[in-house]
Amino acid sequence: MLDTQAIFLSLQLAFWTLVVLIPIGIWLGYQLAQAGPWKSWAEAALALPLVLPPTVLGYYFIVAFAGKSLFGEPLVFSFTGLLIASIIVNLPFAIQPIQRAYEAIPTEIKEAAKVSGLSTWQRFRFIELPLAWRGILSGAAMTFAHTLGEFGVVLMVGGAIPGETKTASIAIYDKVQTFDSAGASALSVILLLISLVAIAISYGVFGRNTAGARRA
Repeated sequence: MLDTQAIFLSLQLAFWTLVVLIPIGIWLGYQLAQAGPWKSWAEAALALPLVLPPTVLGYYFIVAFAGKSLFGEPLVFSFTGLLIASIIVNLPFAIQPIQRAYEAIPTEIKEAAKVSGLSTWQRFRFIELPLAWRGILSGAAMTFAHTLGEFGVVLMVGGAIPGETKTASIAIYDKVQTFDSAGASALSVILLLISLVAIAISYGVFGRNTAGARRA
């Protein structure tokens, strides 16, 4: 039987992760694209979720979320805690494509905008942000797909509470444990198709963005 509740919860988590993370990714990606002595260290710190084992990340989240939070309750085993963990885990997936898009903007365009008298905010708002839209879309697609498939951190931080923290990836694990092959197969196919579409969008738009930058 298809666990529609788990699919809806996964989509809900991916949506709110995007809503919070993309504005952060745009700002951090723009800052990282600017040259500076702190750049390598900042890039390394933000890329940590890519190389750290999910169990290590999950352990630190449990330690951080176990006490009483600003919301009055511990964040561990709650949707809010799951959302905060998802935002941190997905930072590199959102930031890196956006940073590359800002770096691909030709210097001549930035200099022309500066000479024209535009302020830093006007150059960002009217010149660089529109030119980086493919990287932003690519980052959003990668973040969405990765959030849907995240398993280790979700299991440790959220557990498997139906309707609150039991996402589609956790539901697949549960169905395999109970020998429900049909249910596990149906959920897996749905996640596979969504991930394939997201990666195709990411590769397509970002590939054209890079090619366009080389021609410019």
